[in-house]
Amino acid sequence: MPDLDDDLKFALRLADAADAISGARFRANDLDVTTKPDRTHVTDADQAVERAIRELIETERGSDEILGEEYGSAGGDPRAAHRLWIVDPIDGTHSYERGLPMWGTLIALVTDGEPVLGVASSPALAGSDGVGKRWWAAVGGGAWIREGEGEPTRLRVSGIRKLADASISIQSIRQWDATGHLDQLVALSRTVWRDRAYGDVWAYTLLAEGLIEAVAEFGLHPYDIAALIPIVEEAGGRVTAADGSSALWDGSAVATNGAIHDEFLTLLGD
Repeated sequence: MPDLDDDLKFALRLADAADAISGARFRANDLDVTTKPDRTHVTDADQAVERAIRELIETERGSDEILGEEYGSAGGDPRAAHRLWIVDPIDGTHSYERGLPMWGTLIALVTDGEPVLGVASSPALAGSDGVGKRWWAAVGGGAWIREGEGEPTRLRVSGIRKLADASISIQSIRQWDATGHLDQLVALSRTVWRDRAYGDVWAYTLLAEGLIEAVAEFGLHPYDIAALIPIVEEAGGRVTAADGSSALWDGSAVATNGAIHDEFLTLLGD
């Protein structure tokens, strides 16, 4: 079996392949957008990215299982897999189709139910050299960012220790309302220093960079959060479900810098 360093190198190559496809189709005049049965949108780029990632995994990690947003899982219950790649080909499809740059590909490896590495790649969040941003982490190896062609730098969450001083991302009011958490959202907005809705992959990477202190959202799928758990945790943060349990399969996620986590969960439970 490959070791974690090899798996991370492989995941970064998967992200390279994804960026080449998604970047070429971003803001394309002929981008094809359709509506799935759950009323969410999918583009031809989402599908092409996931197909490319699946082909590489099947070729180079043939005994591993795959769970992707667009094509699901080919095996049995993915929760029982020893080695499971979880892929969101374009996290933030609605931003992608509108030409907004806050989207990215999420790639995670989960072993025996635990996310052990994650890569988030956002080629449209480009710097002065025209090359995008990428964040990654593997358990025990820290969390890292590369901006453009620069050298990777290590990530660290902020040192803010009180919810009243925190800047948070709530993702969307609709999420909180649809899951019966609107009262807690109002209470939270009255407690924190600043609340915004940065959205999707970008919010979690801002947290890992130490630029905000918390992200909370509901109505999640495993492919929305799996890759981001190692990145936040290896940067010194904490990720749980809204009730404090594991976030991977729960459908909710609270990610913080760690210092304000318990206070955040207490407010959600009120």
